[in-house]
Amino acid sequence: MRRRQPHVKLSAMSEITNIEQSPPPSVEVVIEIPRGSFLKRGSFGHIDFVSPIPCPYNYGSIYQYIGGEGDFLDAVVLGPRLAAGTKVQVNAYGAVGLSERFMSDDKLICSTRPITAADRRKALLFFKIYAFCKGLLNVTRGQSGRSSCDGWDDASAAIARAVPVDSARQKPRIGF
Repeated sequence: MRRRQPHVKLSAMSEITNIEQSPPPSVEVVIEIPRGSFLKRGSFGHIDFVSPIPCPYNYGSIYQYIGGEGDFLDAVVLGPRLAAGTKVQVNAYGAVGLSERFMSDDKLICSTRPITAADRRKALLFFKIYAFCKGLLNVTRGQSGRSSCDGWDDASAAIARAVPVDSARQKPRIGF
């Protein structure tokens, strides 16, 4: 797996300025886990785990890129619940880094409207809790390696770390 470059900690003001100065990348996300769902599914529909709390976001994949874990690049889509299988064209306003089992992976934070500082804080809080819970799940499964939320990053930088599917010449290979 490729090693992630450290995330740059930006102040809230520099994040806002950065977002306003360059247009966010547009991506197509295929929703795999609708907002409010308790089932966490993988890219091919298998159930990864059942959550004790509902997912607060629409969670999906960008099938044009392979992320750091060797699976399709992950994305959350803010806004109302979208059905599983829905393809939506959205802007990626940032990314949250997640490390687990000795791998690093980006989760693009997407929306049809510009996101706010509160949206960023909520996404970071969600992924901090998610990383903690995923770490506990990995322990019960006998999988080693810590799980952590690595912070906020630029969406374009996260996309640049991903491997385009054309050049990867492979399908995702990660098993959960």
